[in-house]
Amino acid sequence: MVVNFELAGQKFMGLNGGPQFKINPSVSFFVVCETEGEADAAWQKLADGGAVMMPLGKYDWSPKYGWVQDRFGVSWQISLGKSEDTGQKFSPSLLFAGEQSGKAEAAVNFYTSVFKPSSVKGILRYQAGHNETEGTVKHAQFSINGYTMMAMDSSTAHQFSFNEAVSFVIECETQDQIDHYWDKLTEGGKESMCGWLQDRFGVRWQVVPAVLGELMRDPVRSQRVVKAFMQMKKFDIDQLKSAWADLS
Repeated sequence: MVVNFELAGQKFMGLNGGPQFKINPSVSFFVVCETEGEADAAWQKLADGGAVMMPLGKYDWSPKYGWVQDRFGVSWQISLGKSEDTGQKFSPSLLFAGEQSGKAEAAVNFYTSVFKPSSVKGILRYQAGHNETEGTVKHAQFSINGYTMMAMDSSTAHQFSFNEAVSFVIECETQDQIDHYWDKLTEGGKESMCGWLQDRFGVRWQVVPAVLGELMRDPVRSQRVVKAFMQMKKFDIDQLKSAWADLS
């Protein structure tokens, strides 16, 4: 049902969620490759059985860049560059299209207000003649809690938008942290079940207690923990611990 893995020291989680929500390019992963050989090798493997969205080649913003959707539907932006430009190998990139088009800057400002420490590292805007809405975000890079993310606007008529297929996990040490992120991110958004929520821009988040993994290790006690959180929207750490400790 769930697989946790690391790529270049960064945490990823895969869920077998069934066919209800399809992964799409509204969220892609920007990959910094420091050599042409690395970029070529990554591209070859990711494009195998996938679909090329922008061919790997030279562009104004990069000596080698390409956008590809792999065989599983996950989108990757391969770019030749330096790791210090982002501080990490993989950076999630949010594409604000359809009803969300033109909202990338507002989203960046919102996220950097919710998470601390945070900063906006740079915003590049579309100019006249770019075949996009002038002044909207061509590329933005920002940091939340020291984690680099990116954002873009597109007025092109894309047939996709943010959904549950890709979400971002926020691990919280305390109930106060859970309450803070839950309350802020659901403003103008929607609550869901089991720690999931949709923010005002349609991006999905999972606000979870860091202790949850420990509570799930015991095969017997974990069943009680699952039963408890299946009845929750926002996680309650005390209730989860009580379910784990219940000896009745």
